[in-house]
Formats: sequence, C-alpha cells, structure tokens
Amino acid sequence: MSVVILGIESSCDDTSAAILKDGVVLSNIIASQKVHEAYGGVVPELASRAHQQNIIPVVDQAIKKAGVSMDEINAIAFTRGPGLLGSLLVGTSFAKGFAIARNIPMIEVNHLQAHILANFIKEPGVEARHPKFPFLTLLVSGGNSQLIVVKDYLDMEMIGQTIDDAAGEAYDKCAKVMGLGYPGGPVIDRLAQEGDPNRFTFNKPSIPGLDYSFSGLKTSFLYFIRDELKNDPDFIEHNLKDLCASLQKTIIDILMSKLKKAAKQTGIKQIAIGGGVSANSGLQKAVHAEAARSGWEVFIPRLGFSLDNAGMVAVTGYYKYLAGQFIGLEAPADARMHM
Repeated sequence: MSVVILGIESSCDDTSAAILKDGVVLSNIIASQKVHEAYGGVVPELASRAHQQNIIPVVDQAIKKAGVSMDEINAIAFTRGPGLLGSLLVGTSFAKGFAIARNIPMIEVNHLQAHILANFIKEPGVEARHPKFPFLTLLVSGGNSQLIVVKDYLDMEMIGQTIDDAAGEAYDKCAKVMGLGYPGGPVIDRLAQEGDPNRFTFNKPSIPGLDYSFSGLKTSFLYFIRDELKNDPDFIEHNLKDLCASLQKTIIDILMSKLKKAAKQTGIKQIAIGGGVSANSGLQKAVHAEAARSGWEVFIPRLGFSLDNAGMVAVTGYYKYLAGQFIGLEAPADARMHM
C-alpha cells in the first residue's frame, strides 16, 4: 500500500505545500511574499496574514499537481517550529483542521531537521545522489548556522552553532547598510562575482570549538562603512562590488574554517550543505574546492529544495511516518523548537 504525505511549511514568509508518495515528491508549491521588501526584513504580522490568504490555494494546487485525491493522503506533516510564531500558527492550525476533517494522523516536523533531510528528496524521473550515514551537515540560513552530525534519518547531533547572529543575518544586515534591500544575500552574491575579494578586510571572530559568531563581523562592517563615508559620501557606490566580494569572502572563510575543523575531528568525508545560504555560489565553490583537496563527497539540494519549502517537510514526515512518530492535536506551534 502506498504512503502519501501532505507537507506544510509556514515557518517564515513562504507558504508551501507538497505531496510525497512513497518517498517521491510529486508536487512542491511555494507562494512567496513580496510585501516585506519595502521594510528591509520580514514583518511578522504581515507574514502571518499572507499565510492565511495563501495556505488553502497552495494546498489545493499541490494536490491537483500531484494527481492524487484527498482520500489517498495518509498523514499531514507540518512545520511546528522553529520560526515566527504567527506564521507557524497558521500552518499548525491548518494541519489540525485537515487532520480532523480527513481523520488522519499529524506529524510534527522540525524546520532545521527538514533542511537536512532535503538531501534525501526524490523526484519523478530524476536521478539523485544521497549522502550515506553518518554525514556532516553545515546548515546555514537567515536564522541558523550549525554543524550537525547526521547518524540516521531521525538521529542527529549538533556539534556547533552560532552563539549570536547567523550567516544569513550577517548578509542581510550588511546589505541593508549598503542600501541593497531585502533579501540581501542573493544580491551580494551576484555583485561579489565581479568584485575583488581581497580589497577590504573585516573582523573574523576567535571562537573556541566549533561554534560560530557573526555579530563582530556585522559591527566591523558597519563601523568601516561609517568611517569611509565621512571621507567619501559616495564610497559605497564607488566600491560596491569590492565591498560585496570582500564581505562574502569573510563570511565564507568563517563558515569553512569550522566546517573543515569539524570534518577533521569527526573523520567524516560525506559533507552536506543545507539551508537558504547553501544556494550561495561562493560557498558552493569553497566547499567543492575543499572537497577536491580533502577527498570529501559533497551534497547540496537544488535551489528549489534548499530554500524554505514543503518538499523537505514531506520527506521528513515520510520517515517519521515509517517510524510511527505521530503527534496529538494538543501540540502547539513552537517558535523556539529544538532539534
């Protein structure tokens, strides 16, 4: 008998629904929210309102595109956390209502765990490589920078994390200083490809162990820009590409230094990258370059599955379904949910 999972993702500002059948993602619909661009970041109240408007049409499209009926759906998997509470409440409430209406079980999914298991997504007619256990994951996004040893689908150990800001947050806040808008990461990545990465030098933290820190880099960048603008009001405009290239190099150097250290300490050569920042071209080049030197085998989900999406929620829900890990209707959204 086939296993069909409906996945729901609403942790931040993307409303997404996916249908997975026997481990294969048949549809993955995402509705993005443009309203936040004018504010330089996600506005939680606006995000939750947009989720309310988007979630039913998105689910309807996902089911229709997958070519399944609602009667075939065996369980609903939803992102319970971490994320913005208002956004999570929309997805959680929808999941509960759908589960009651269809008399099917619910599966809670941790957003970060889903990003990691995105490496196991299968698509119809697409040959895909998947990491072998154990593997080491660098999880980088707007809210998280973590190093995780993945021992099995549902057995993960975090061995390093940011003690303050995440890499994606550093990208976005530095982009805001340069007037590049939101989200800033993709813009910096594009401009960095035409700049000199060694033109400017910014602070790198000295954090023991495998933990990360990006707050010092943000402060260093802010003060540097402030001082240079006193001498040349058009400094950013005159040096934008070099600023982006130098900033990106610094962020990637920080990420790679701990990743290399973790790989050496654990002896693991199966390396996966997850989270929205995994789409960054500079980070991908750095990881592949180190792989050539150190004999790593690298795994990075394609763009549609590295950003927030319900496909990764559905595949996580699939493995939890097989393990019989369900949750009751009393479960609340959890903005600070831990792995």
